[in-house]
Amino acid sequence: MSTLIINLAMPPPSQSVKSRHVAVVGAGAAGLVAAKELHREGHSVVVFESGNEVGGTWVYTPRVESDPLGLDPKRPIVHSSLYNSLRTNLPREVMGYRDFPFVTRPGNNRDPRRFPGHREVLMYLKDFAREFGVEKMVRFGREVVKVGTLENEKWKVRSKRTTSFNNENNDNYNDDIAIINKSEVEFDDEIYDAVVVCNGHFTEPRIAEIPGINLWPGKQMHSHNYRLPEPFRDQVVIVIGSSSSAVDICRDIAAVAKEVHVASRSVADETYTKQPGYDNLWLHSMIDSACEDGTVFFRNGKVVFADVIMHCTGYKYHYPFLETNGIVSVDDNRLGPLYKHVFPPALAPSLSFVGIPWKVVPFPLFEFQSKWIAGVLSGRIKLPSQKEMMEDIKAFYSTLEASGIPKRYSHCVGEYQFEYNNWLAAQCGCQGIEKWRKPMYSAVSENKRLRPETYRDEWKDQHLVLEAHEDFINYTSISNC
Repeated sequence: MSTLIINLAMPPPSQSVKSRHVAVVGAGAAGLVAAKELHREGHSVVVFESGNEVGGTWVYTPRVESDPLGLDPKRPIVHSSLYNSLRTNLPREVMGYRDFPFVTRPGNNRDPRRFPGHREVLMYLKDFAREFGVEKMVRFGREVVKVGTLENEKWKVRSKRTTSFNNENNDNYNDDIAIINKSEVEFDDEIYDAVVVCNGHFTEPRIAEIPGINLWPGKQMHSHNYRLPEPFRDQVVIVIGSSSSAVDICRDIAAVAKEVHVASRSVADETYTKQPGYDNLWLHSMIDSACEDGTVFFRNGKVVFADVIMHCTGYKYHYPFLETNGIVSVDDNRLGPLYKHVFPPALAPSLSFVGIPWKVVPFPLFEFQSKWIAGVLSGRIKLPSQKEMMEDIKAFYSTLEASGIPKRYSHCVGEYQFEYNNWLAAQCGCQGIEKWRKPMYSAVSENKRLRPETYRDEWKDQHLVLEAHEDFINYTSISNC
């Protein structure tokens, strides 16, 4: 995949530096660092956040959606996909922003573990927002319902006020008051020079296609709506998927369930293994079919009578508010066309996206993308021509196709994420990733593969941890870039 990364040389700077009025959609990890970098570059920034606090998907809520599969387009959306027991699958040294290391901080409610729980990540994001003054840029309780182009190359952003919030600090949410007469909704229209889309992609579930599932009588749900294991006590549960959430959730449920069967596409068809340390947890190949008598057949020939099928099968990119006259679209979960996963050439640089790549270390990648966007919008960094960007995108697509990589994996950047970050850094004229970051990521990935039960609490890369903290001493709230 090395052909996907172009020359690291810094592009010639533009002589014209401009301040733009920029709308940022979302105040999660991507939106916060985008706002910080845009403001630092001299732009005027407004962040739209439908909730009442920063953090995005890291704001835990016990609430779940009315449709457990998440297929009903009219369902009230719950933004977060966090489950109560979630701990990070990345160490805090790797996970944090470069300009604001994710070090342990004093306080009664802080989590000092190297792989902390989700509440510590939220507190870190709030610390970041306070440190860089981002909170002052955020309009809380404002949902963006439409972003559209204007003839003068500007953007109209329409937003509405949300009436209630759905986080763990507000458990009195009432679905009845969330249904408002449309005539009572007040919309605000504003004009911006540019829009940076940072609304995340963990709210629109992808569901596995299973022959016969429409007649199967059991319960189906997506992991987006999983919070606690207790509802599955004494039940037989099938978990579809092999991602981090599937690995966590199947073990979470196994503590109370009668049986848990994990179905994975990434193993051989004959696979059938009991998981170490459990008497009630098995790994299977993928489901072959489901029947109306409640049985589920696997490709390995095993048959299970199940109560629940949980889809830990990922998410779709979803931008119902974005109107580009077909210029930007989602096709088999490929958002495009996007130059380097950020700029749609026909609308660049006034429309951009932060956080599209997946299977990555997210926060530093968001940071590099945001630095690039901020510099391009000010004119300090020059993009290639629209034609050149489209040619690059076509070459990228051709490389994926020649490698046999499905279209839906277009934004899976895992194998070359660090090279991608360094490419972004070169465009910005700033330091790339630290030398310890990639080896630490690799060490953790291998440890997780070998010790899925204990990798968060037992590791052998302490020398890299010490190296990281030596670097952190040099970091201040002043950007190193």
